[in-house]
Amino acid sequence: MLDDRARSLLKTLVERYIADGQPVGSRTLSKASGLELSPATIRNVMADLEELGLIVSPHTSAGRIPTPRGYRLFVDTMLTARPMDAGMPEMAEAPLHPDQPQRVIAQAATLLSNLSSFVGVITAPKKASVFRHIEFLRLGERRVLVILVAPDGDVQNRVLFTQHDHSQSELVEATNFLNAHYGGLSIEEVRLRLKSEVDVLRGEIASLMRAAVQVGTEVMEENQEQVVVSGERNLLGVQDFGNDLGAMRKMFDLFEQKTQLLRLLDTSSRAEGVRIFIGGESGVVPYEELSVVSAPYEVDGRVVGTLGVIGPTRMAYDRMIQIVDITSKLVGNALSQR
Repeated sequence: MLDDRARSLLKTLVERYIADGQPVGSRTLSKASGLELSPATIRNVMADLEELGLIVSPHTSAGRIPTPRGYRLFVDTMLTARPMDAGMPEMAEAPLHPDQPQRVIAQAATLLSNLSSFVGVITAPKKASVFRHIEFLRLGERRVLVILVAPDGDVQNRVLFTQHDHSQSELVEATNFLNAHYGGLSIEEVRLRLKSEVDVLRGEIASLMRAAVQVGTEVMEENQEQVVVSGERNLLGVQDFGNDLGAMRKMFDLFEQKTQLLRLLDTSSRAEGVRIFIGGESGVVPYEELSVVSAPYEVDGRVVGTLGVIGPTRMAYDRMIQIVDITSKLVGNALSQR
């Protein structure tokens, strides 16, 4: 627990360091905090904050900078909402095209990057594992085209090579039967029902049903969440990373591989509102130099993806919260118009 004086000095130090990027000394703190404290008193408080692991003195500098733990305390207990920046409403009204979901996702990543001047990330909406309609068409001897139509109108086609040749009339019969009895169910529900019902289904329908389930499973695997990243090069201009080539290499590996990003964003999708991960505390993005501000977005009241901003720990968190919150609502609204 910090007393009011220590809290005020820590808040001032974090704000000054975010604004200037320079270690903050006792004289600067004395002026900026508005507290009438002697330099000796401020130095004593700074020593206490350093002992608590909230600030640190880089190299031989007389000033101090926040640690990830210091940023965490600042964000959780001292950050105050700021009025919306002038110009942000206009920038946030970038045209999103609800008839082109993939374009909405790409534009949202770019919007996040442009507004923040850091890296924008967003996961594409999770594909529903449900088919609204299925159809079989004969292509030739022992070759059948399976057409799967999802509730959102997405169409997937696959060619099956069957053990037996099927006439088009048999395929029409199988199509009608499957749509009547299984349409609207998830692929996993169909799989479970098929295990108990396969004995009572006619042979050709059972084999086609098993093939359709396999196709549906493959479609689900192909359409696993994809993450779109925009603005990686913005980090090249961040002075915090400029001289650390090793850190830059690790960060670009993160953006290239994307697996860790997906895990982090998946964690965010299970929370309400904006979440902030600072430094290596998430255990998912293990870099002390990075912070992530993220939020889930909804389509028709259901969380379908996550978006966020990735930048240095020395970022204007209040502004990033605004950017992420506004963009999540824009994406949700655009995709709900489909």
